[in-house]
Amino acid sequence: MENNNQKFFMDIAIEEAKIAGLNGEVPIGAVTVMNNEVIAKSGNKMQNLNNPLMHAEIIVLNETSEFLINKGISIRHAKVDLFTTLEPCTMCAYAISLCRIRNLYYAADDPKGGGVNFGSKVFEQGTCHHKPNIHRGLNRKISENLLKEFFKVLRKK
Repeated sequence: MENNNQKFFMDIAIEEAKIAGLNGEVPIGAVTVMNNEVIAKSGNKMQNLNNPLMHAEIIVLNETSEFLINKGISIRHAKVDLFTTLEPCTMCAYAISLCRIRNLYYAADDPKGGGVNFGSKVFEQGTCHHKPNIHRGLNRKISENLLKEFFKVLRKK
């Protein structure tokens, strides 16, 4: 995938993160892409759905799976890329592995809760069935600033 396309799709993830933040969610956004077309996009919805599993990545993986099933394709056999604004947590990283995501692009590292480069390093474990190609740092500063501002406001409340 060309760098211009990568930036375009990460910009969509950033917009989803902004929407999530405006809705009182931690501003994280995710987008799935296949054949240079957006399949699904979402921000976090944990607070609004009162469900701690509703991370942006889980939502888009689920929507993508449903979309592909309706076309008679398994997500595990499709060439799907995932763009997310923050390093996926352990839960999301393992879901990415199970879905056989081809390329994982994430903006900011998450030293506290990440499961890719930090923490459990899901893709480095012997029990991991699939490791996507990992690309990190695209729109890093924008994502970091969104998160910092969100938590700065939250702490003032």
